[in-house]
Amino acid sequence: MKLYVGNLPWSTTDADLEEMFGAVGPVTSASVVKDRDTGRSRGFGFVEMESADAKRAIAELNGHTLESRQLKVDQATDKPKRSSRF
Repeated sequence: MKLYVGNLPWSTTDADLEEMFGAVGPVTSASVVKDRDTGRSRGFGFVEMESADAKRAIAELNGHTLESRQLKVDQATDKPKRSSRF
């Protein structure tokens, strides 16, 4: 299951996400989304883990405070497809 992790501190790395969620269960992948031009964190990321562990991670980590920021953890939804204007 893919999880959305929002309101991350700018300093959070992929390894930080993997470590935090790894305390709940095995992590398949963890990535912080970075700005295409600057390479700086955009303040959110995604974590993939088994469904049962993901549900437990949502329950345990949603609202968790990290560097004075309250995390938002929820199941990721697919991004809507953009329609072409032409």
